[in-house]
Amino acid sequence: MGIDIIFILKAIIIGIVEGITEFVPVSSTGHMILVGSAINFNGEFAKMFEVVIQLGAILAVVVLYFKKIKESIIEFFKFIFTKGKEGKVGFKFGINVIVGSIPIGIVGALFYHRIKALFRPEAVIIGFIVGGILLLIIETIYRKKNHSVDDIDSITVVQALKVGVLQILSVVPGMSRSASTIMGGWIAGISTPIAAEFSFFLAIPAMVGSSAKDLFEFDYSIMTETLWIALVVGFIVAFIVSIIVMNKFVSYLKKKPMRIFAIYRILAGILLGTLVITNVMKLTV
Repeated sequence: MGIDIIFILKAIIIGIVEGITEFVPVSSTGHMILVGSAINFNGEFAKMFEVVIQLGAILAVVVLYFKKIKESIIEFFKFIFTKGKEGKVGFKFGINVIVGSIPIGIVGALFYHRIKALFRPEAVIIGFIVGGILLLIIETIYRKKNHSVDDIDSITVVQALKVGVLQILSVVPGMSRSASTIMGGWIAGISTPIAAEFSFFLAIPAMVGSSAKDLFEFDYSIMTETLWIALVVGFIVAFIVSIIVMNKFVSYLKKKPMRIFAIYRILAGILLGTLVITNVMKLTV
C-alpha cells in the first residue's frame, strides 16, 4: 500500500489548527475535534495524533523560553543545595509552576476517563459559548483593575494557585487552557501579557502529564508508513506555527484586549450549534 497523500494533507491541516489555537484563548482541542470531524480525520489514530502534535506546541515553548527554563532549573537546584543562599528567583518560579500545576493534576488523575468522555463536538460547542461569555465577563471586571504583577518572577505562590485553580476549567473541551489560565491571572492581579506567558509555562507539565497516559495506552500495532509520516509532519507543523503565533499573541496582548477572541468563540459556537441542530452539519469523533 502506498503513501496516502490526502491523509497527510489532513494531518498538516490539523497541525496548523493546533499551532494557531494552542496558546490563544479559543481552545485548540475544541478546534481539532471540530475540524477533524469536518474533514473526516478521526478515530483512534486521530486522538493519539492530537496528543503528539500538542507536544510539538510544547516544544515551541521550550525553544522560545529556553534561557528562562534553563536558568530556573539551575537556580531551583542551586537553592536546594545551598540551603537557600543562592537561586531564590529560580526556586520561587519553579515552586509557582509546581503549585499552579497541582489543581489540574489532581483533577486529571481522579477524573481521567470522565474527562475523556467529554471530548465530543457537542461539548466543544457548549464550551466555546460558555468560555467566551466567561472571558467577556471576567475581562470586563478584572482587566482594567490595578494589576500589581507585570513581571513573571513577581508572581506569588497564592497567585500561582489561583491561576492553577482556574486552569481546571480547561479539562472541558472548548473552554481553552489558555483562556482559563489568563482569566485566573486577571483574578489574581496579574497583567495580561504576564498571565499569558505564565500560562505557557503551566502548559508544559499539564500537557506532558496528560499526554503520557494517552501515548502509553495507544495501540501502536495499527501504525503504517502513512500514519508515521503524518505524525512526524503534524508535529513539525504544529511546532513551527506555535512559535510564530506565540510571539505575535504576546505582542498583541500588550496593546489590545481579548474581547475579539471571546466574540469569535460565542459566534462560532452559536453558528456550529445551529448547523448541527438543523442537520446541515453532522459532527462525529
